[in-house]
Amino acid sequence: MANMFQGEMDPEIAALLGSAPSAAPSPAVPDYSALFNEPLDLDEKPKEAELNLNAEGFPAVTKRLEAAPNPAFTDPNYYKAALSGEGDSAQRVHNILQKYVGTKDPKDRSVYRQQATTAFWDFMANVARKAPGKLPDHKRYLLRFFILHPTFLTPEHRDFFAKVVIDNELNQPIYYLDEWFKAVGTGVIRNSATDEVRVSKANASSKLQQLLDKAMGKRDGARGLLKAKDEERINMERILRERIKDITEHFPLDGLSDVNSCYTDLQKKLFTEIHDLLKSLMKTDHDLDMFLRDFYQAEADVKTLDAKITEEGGGAKVDVGAVDTEFNTVRQMAKMTIGRQGNHFPILSGEYFRSTTNDVGYRENVISIFAKIESIDPEAFCRSYKNRLNRIVPYVVLVPSYGDLGVCWEPFDRFNRATSRGRIALPMYPKNLFIAILSAVADLRWQVAKEKASYYWMEEGLTGNYYQWFQKMKLKGDLKEAFIADYITWMTKESEAIQKLDKEVRGIFWRYIPFAQPVKEKLRDRSYTYQDLYQRDLNRAMSDGY
Repeated sequence: MANMFQGEMDPEIAALLGSAPSAAPSPAVPDYSALFNEPLDLDEKPKEAELNLNAEGFPAVTKRLEAAPNPAFTDPNYYKAALSGEGDSAQRVHNILQKYVGTKDPKDRSVYRQQATTAFWDFMANVARKAPGKLPDHKRYLLRFFILHPTFLTPEHRDFFAKVVIDNELNQPIYYLDEWFKAVGTGVIRNSATDEVRVSKANASSKLQQLLDKAMGKRDGARGLLKAKDEERINMERILRERIKDITEHFPLDGLSDVNSCYTDLQKKLFTEIHDLLKSLMKTDHDLDMFLRDFYQAEADVKTLDAKITEEGGGAKVDVGAVDTEFNTVRQMAKMTIGRQGNHFPILSGEYFRSTTNDVGYRENVISIFAKIESIDPEAFCRSYKNRLNRIVPYVVLVPSYGDLGVCWEPFDRFNRATSRGRIALPMYPKNLFIAILSAVADLRWQVAKEKASYYWMEEGLTGNYYQWFQKMKLKGDLKEAFIADYITWMTKESEAIQKLDKEVRGIFWRYIPFAQPVKEKLRDRSYTYQDLYQRDLNRAMSDGY
């Protein structure tokens, strides 16, 4: 009975485990305590925000700032504490900043500014490696907001940042850099995908890790689908009980108190509904059984590969190499949020800080804007799989940059297309946070639609229809950038009945990026243009062609 759900092991895993090479194992990942003399407190290992495919929205933000500011910002030794223990890289930052602040010559200042940028990123790489351990507040704020010296900010701004809520109290997949590097370093979250050279097949240890990631992806996908399907079954069973209760309610006949009445017309109609419910329950149970088999097999593969990696000397508690790799990825994310012509100076300073407190990308602000976006575009974070539309909020990395564009780094995990979270990066100090987040959501939507259409992305669905319009109009420039700009217009102007888009683009968006029903009904009464689109919805629904 123990193996009743076991399927066949992945052939690639079976082949590898059946003929493991006898060569010496790859060197183990350096032990964290050996590098920093700071053993990781296992009680502080972060927990990944649980994926709930049946969640209907974001939690309400009732607490934006702490009542009392963190005392670290009033500590006269903040700067010294932030630099301490980082060796030559910290000394280099200090020396260059002294020259940068002290010079008044514009040319020299420009040179020192560039030198400070490079030196600061190198210095921050060392700080990031310590994120899996317990960071003191000075280094936490340094890594989280790139605040190197509080006096670089005005008293009002210092007070604001000192009051930002530290912990993820709303349990959303939105991470500051210190939290992100801790999650990656402790294996809670996998490294973000990169375009680096593929690992050699001869490297058995790396191959094992890749297979483990693949098996974990399959397991996590099956687990998420299992939970969603089980809740779907529970809901149908609840409805079935209610309907059965309705048809078993009878009243005595007039003059025959010991005989109950016949079924009413309404009760007779319930027989058909109950029949359909029973058929749906059978199908749901079949799906549940299939997902269960997938889960048990993937779980078995994960355990087998985990044991093999441990046997070969892997499985370090903290993977410093993973943090180093992720830090380089985050640096690229920062460049993308800023763009070529933007301000790439990384240190938070009042000289460049131009955001209002409402436009600072701290966690609670981002959640509120996500909720606003979802109230207009309810499918913004949805992905279809096996005829089911799953709401999957992506991982959000809050990058302390002066950028104005959010970007989608991955539409989903390459090992779990079904239920894995995508990854987007948001600049924390933009001119307009709403627009920055909209650009990231547009990027996510485009990439998800493109991956879904696969080889036919220029012919079908959202990307296909938009591409064909773009070609027909003989437009120049980057296709995705044009889409992102149009999506922002769709969300900010068209949702308010301000007609700015091309008529054909409006039709494409209305069908493939539908507004929430209340928004549609509001627009229907504002203009004949939207009334016509609304009527097309009704016509498609009637012909089952939608």
